[in-house]
This record gives sequence, C-alpha cells and structure tokens, in this order.
Amino acid sequence: MTELHERSAQADDLSGEPWRDVPRDEAQWIRPHLPALVDSMVEGVLRNVPEYARPDDPVYTEVMRLAAAQAMGHFVQMIADPDASLQEVHQVYFDIGYGEAVEGRGLEHLQNAMRVASRTAWRYLAREADRLKKPRDLAIALTEANLAYLDLLASAAAQGYARAREKAAGEREQRRGRLMSLLLSDPAAPRDVVAEQANLAGWPLPERVAVIVLEPRPGAGEGPAGLPPSLLSGLDRGRPCLVMPDPDRPGGPDRLTATLGGWAGAVGPSVPLDRAGVSLRWAHRTLDSMEAGRLARQGPGTLVHADRYVPDLLLEEGWTLAEAAARRRLAPLTELGPHRGGRLAATLLECLKHGFNATDAAEALCVHPQTVRYRLAQLHEIFDYDIEAPAIRLELMLLLPVWLRGAGGEHA
Repeated sequence: MTELHERSAQADDLSGEPWRDVPRDEAQWIRPHLPALVDSMVEGVLRNVPEYARPDDPVYTEVMRLAAAQAMGHFVQMIADPDASLQEVHQVYFDIGYGEAVEGRGLEHLQNAMRVASRTAWRYLAREADRLKKPRDLAIALTEANLAYLDLLASAAAQGYARAREKAAGEREQRRGRLMSLLLSDPAAPRDVVAEQANLAGWPLPERVAVIVLEPRPGAGEGPAGLPPSLLSGLDRGRPCLVMPDPDRPGGPDRLTATLGGWAGAVGPSVPLDRAGVSLRWAHRTLDSMEAGRLARQGPGTLVHADRYVPDLLLEEGWTLAEAAARRRLAPLTELGPHRGGRLAATLLECLKHGFNATDAAEALCVHPQTVRYRLAQLHEIFDYDIEAPAIRLELMLLLPVWLRGAGGEHA
C-alpha cells in the first residue's frame, strides 16, 4: 500500500488554472453526462491502447472505470468550485502511477492511455456543447481546462511511478549489498543462502568471480558511478570493492578500464564462487603493496592483477622469514658491502632469470657480456654452494630481491 502523498493546490494565477475561466453554472449541463462520458473514455482506451485491453479481466476494467469516473467527477466539481481540493484525485493517480511501476510496465503506456481518455472526453463534451449551441468561447475555455487538468493528473501519476522506482531501486541495492556481504564472508556462507539472496537481488549466480579493490578517492563515496549491473559494489576496509562475475571471459577485468573512469586498483585471482573471500584478501594485499611502493604502478586508471605478481606477494606474506633466510643464505654478499655486493646480487638475479646466458643477462644489465662472466666467476668463489644447481635456483630467485631491497647500495 502506498503512503499518503499530500499535495497542495497550485494557486498562482488564472492562466495556471484555466477551469476558473469556465462559468460555474456550466457544470450543471455536464454532470448528467458523466456516466456515458466515462463509458466512452474506457472504450476509447481499450480500443486504442493494447496494453490496457484485458477482456478477460472485468475487475481491471472496472478499476479503470472508477479512476476515469473519479477524474471526470472531480473535473466537473472544479468547474463548479475552482477552490475544490486536488488532494484526493491527486492521490488516486499517484497510486495508479505507483502501481504501474510495481507491475513492471513503462510509464509511457499510462500516459498514452490518459491522453486517449482525455481526447475522448473532450470530443464528447465538444459535441454536446455544439448540440446545446454553447458559445465558441466556452469551447475554448473547456479545452484549456481539459489540457491543464490532464497535466495535473499526469504529473501525479509520474510522481507515483518515480516513487515506486526509487523504492524498488533502494530495496534492490540493499539486497545486492547483503548478497555481497554473504559472498565475501569468511567462512563462506552456505550456497543455498547465497542463491536465495542472489535471486532476490536479481543477480545470476556465476561459477567464478574475481574481486576488485579500488584506491579510495576523497568525496567519491563507494566508488565509480555508472557501473554495469553485473558488478556488485560496496565498501570493504574503507575501499571501494567490486565483485565481478565470470572474470575469465575474453578481456577479463581489463575490459572495465573505460568504465572505471581513471580509478586505480587491484584485482584478486579468479576463484570459485564460494572462495570469493580469498580473491578479496589477495586484492587487498596487492593494493597494500602498490600503496607502499613495493609493486610498480602501471599508470593512472589501471588495474594490477594479483596473479601476475605471485612471487612478490608470497614474499610480502612471509617477509620476515624471507629476510632472515636472505641474510643467512646471501651472507657473502653482505660482507662485500652494499656497492660491490649489490652489483653482484643484481648480476646473479639476471643470470637466474636468463638461464645463466651471459649475453642476455648483460643486455638486461646494460653491461658487456664479459663483465657478466667475470662477476659470475666471483660469485662462484664467494659461495660455498653451487649457485647454478637446479635445486637452489628457485630459492635464490626469491631471496635475491629481498636482499637487494635491504642492501641500500648501487645495483649496477
């Protein structure tokens, strides 16, 4: 049931209320015609507006008849008494507009029906006025009054329609917010509970999701505007957060770059629906590393993918352990000092990356290949283990960046 919507009558001047220009006693000859007039209005709508033609629903037709009767009865009353209240008829058409929105119909069908009814009413009254040989000025005044009255009713219906849409949108956003909370909860909510809330929110459940966390902007609220309805949005730890369905489709989250309008952030890995909290956690950690300067930014408005920085993020997760292991395993570099030790560490890292190909490593370091070979010889001397042994390469690949970050020297 809609809430009572009060509306004060407009009282600006005569041009805004043309029914005041119709002599009051003209209401007398119109009133006896109201039943036939209403019948012709209903028939006109049923004949010309297919969306309202429901021959198998007499209740619906009777409701239409009552609305038309109330409108025309009030119209005649306003001619007889221009100060009559508009509140009751305004509420009727406010509720009609509200009901159209609730039933999922567009407002244009209602507006079309009201125009047809108004034209039908005017033709009926014009013929009767002509039969009674009423003056031409009266016909003009009735036309203006009819058009102004139609505007009043259409405005009331539009307000009701808008109110229903606003209410529905608010409820839908609340449901989407609850759904997002369920998806990101830890431990994960039962699938049947998630499915029920997704159905209420009108959000088709995907098999996989990825969570995107964006850098907050002052005064920007919960994130970018104009997002596609397929994305769930909200806040998590004070950051705008999006849940993206089916992230493994062509283009993935990168297809949102234009939609995000310059917002930067991090994308968690693609995961099954019930693991959305895992994607959220890694998106936050990736963004933490970006903001701390430990991951390179890729320009404004870009998204950094957590699964493209797995070694860096794993090291961040166990940083203290990695630092301790680096100090022990790479102690000979530390003894050489930050300048010389850093230079050899950078050389060893590039050699590991390039399969100990001196030419490729030299190109990456911008030095001569012979320089790389000379440094490799030094590295073999200072370590008491084989730096090229397959079993130790992965450990060195992980520990060298940790050591270099804390070395504080030049890594030429």
